[in-house]
Amino acid sequence: MTVIRALASGWADLLRPRILTLVLTGIGLTIALFIALQAATFWLIRYFASGNLSLPWLGEIDIGHALSWGSLALFPVLGFFLMAPVAAGFSGLFAERVADAVEEIHYPNHRGQPLDFLDGLLESLAVMLAVIGVGILTLILSPVLGPLSPVLFYGANGWLLGREFFQMAARRHLKETQATALRRTYATRVTMAGALVAVGLTIPFVNIAVPLLAAAAFTHLFHMISGISDQDPRYRRG
Repeated sequence: MTVIRALASGWADLLRPRILTLVLTGIGLTIALFIALQAATFWLIRYFASGNLSLPWLGEIDIGHALSWGSLALFPVLGFFLMAPVAAGFSGLFAERVADAVEEIHYPNHRGQPLDFLDGLLESLAVMLAVIGVGILTLILSPVLGPLSPVLFYGANGWLLGREFFQMAARRHLKETQATALRRTYATRVTMAGALVAVGLTIPFVNIAVPLLAAAAFTHLFHMISGISDQDPRYRRG
């Protein structure tokens, strides 16, 4: 099956030294940001929360001291809800380089034209906001949807991630209108691949590498279904 082959090839590419370096850089930046956020929260609470609180059996308690140390308990909670979108934002900055590396390794005679940095930045922001939006929407609708909440989460993320990452891979070779037309032609496969990628977003630590997996997998998927490697005249950059 084309989608499974593309994802399997993407996973294998993540272990290649050139791409693994990008994965580790994205992980490092993500972890560094969370540590910085936690440290900032800790010291802001210490600075602004002042005074003492008298509690039975415990006596006088320094409010700032207690709350600042208590904020450390928020670190895993913060990571659970924000790790995926933040990782998507950071890793998205390297997605173009991953796509270029995949094509250099697997499709050396059919390499695309790299997108500029601004396009890459906008793509990463779009993915990050999409993941956050779907997460919030799912959380809000969970009481109503009940057991159907995962369907919304994976379905919506599948469509959004599939759209963004396939479009990114396709635009290296095609005009915007051609890339959109190709994506719509193979919408089922693109969404299915996006949904499988979305599963990785719910796995702690694995979700940090998911955006770069998506970049590699959708690059493979594009070449598998576009016919560009066979010089199909329907899909060429004009």
